[in-house]
Amino acid sequence: MVNLTKAYIALGSNQGEREAMLKGAVAELHAHDFIQVSRLSSVYETDPVGYINQPAFLNMVIEIETSLTPLELLQTALSIEQKLGRVRLERWGPRNIDIDLLLFGEEEVALPNLVIPHPEMIHRAFVLIPLQEVWHGVIPGTDLSIEEAIHQCIETQGVQVWGILDWGAESERSAN
Repeated sequence: MVNLTKAYIALGSNQGEREAMLKGAVAELHAHDFIQVSRLSSVYETDPVGYINQPAFLNMVIEIETSLTPLELLQTALSIEQKLGRVRLERWGPRNIDIDLLLFGEEEVALPNLVIPHPEMIHRAFVLIPLQEVWHGVIPGTDLSIEEAIHQCIETQGVQVWGILDWGAESERSAN
């Protein structure tokens, strides 16, 4: 019997056909032999953070079940970004697709190229608000529930529901 872990992944795009990029990322993840997409948050249009002189993002969070390790999942995400045409020019700069690992079961990972839970997520409303649609609990490594983290996050402005992603597969959307 294969042991599956629930993991949560943030997706974002602010270049080109933003919705198509999110659909492509979800479909590519779901097509992987060891990944099953199980839940999708709503899609949110969000103001950029960090480098703010760029277009608004579409952001969402997905829940997956996987038998991959955290590092294998990271490599898969990076490969999908590359397949979808991601070019890394500047930190927090414009991008056609961004795939970030937020949570991996209850695990905490601290490696040079991977930290889980994602170290910036508790400061980013554009991650926390969609995450709350598909996950509830205390963020590993903190004493903060998702609701408390959202309450403490001062960037809740600029995060507006945009819609629901119809990516063409049978999937369970969040109950919210």
